[in-house]
Amino acid sequence: MATAVSLPLPRRASSSAPVAAARRPGSPSLRRRRHCAVVTPVAAACRPDADEEGSGPGRRQVLVAGAAAAAAFVSRPNPAAFAAESKKGFLPVVDKKAGYSFLYPFGWQEVAVQGQDKVYKDVIEPLESVSVNSIPTSKEDIRDLGPPDKVAEALIKKVLAPPTQKTKLIEAKENDVDGRAYYTFEFTAQAPNYTRHALGAIVIANGKFYTLTTGANERRWEKMKDRLHTVVDSFKIENRI
Repeated sequence: MATAVSLPLPRRASSSAPVAAARRPGSPSLRRRRHCAVVTPVAAACRPDADEEGSGPGRRQVLVAGAAAAAAFVSRPNPAAFAAESKKGFLPVVDKKAGYSFLYPFGWQEVAVQGQDKVYKDVIEPLESVSVNSIPTSKEDIRDLGPPDKVAEALIKKVLAPPTQKTKLIEAKENDVDGRAYYTFEFTAQAPNYTRHALGAIVIANGKFYTLTTGANERRWEKMKDRLHTVVDSFKIENRI
């Protein structure tokens, strides 16, 4: 009989957790509400909009152009310091205080989601997003929790997908980055009207259990998978200040 994996997991938020509008330069408030329902706190993906299938390229071009204009006013990390990690078509996030960094696709916008440290998502495709969560833990190494497949399976079922969704773990493995163990995994979560294909990375450091997840609608997986793998592969623990 397999031993149950006990994880230091965050509490699953209700599906009514508020999502704030994307941050805009000069905005007087970073807590304005965005009208969409959050499927799970870690996935940080809104349910597909009613007009998702009918959104034309013209609308995307206008919104992405707006995001580009806004990005010009947002402060960036020192370019020289981040040159090794930056990649064409992606923007960096470096949070020295929280202790991590990662890349996200250009055109995604930051939104506020209750219970999440950072969330960036596509303005047209609500299932395309990346989120980072961290919670305190007394563990010192992700391997202390068990093998990759057991830990990933428990995390997916308890946190990353609602109990009503049918999940499938496709792959889980251990990676070493700068002498630190990371678990990365791939899974699907099937809802009645869509399936989300997702990737995740987890690591323990700085007295915290870090989780990064990113994904897309199954119908767009082939188009998005390389970009999503870039997001997961870029996730790295930084020295905290």
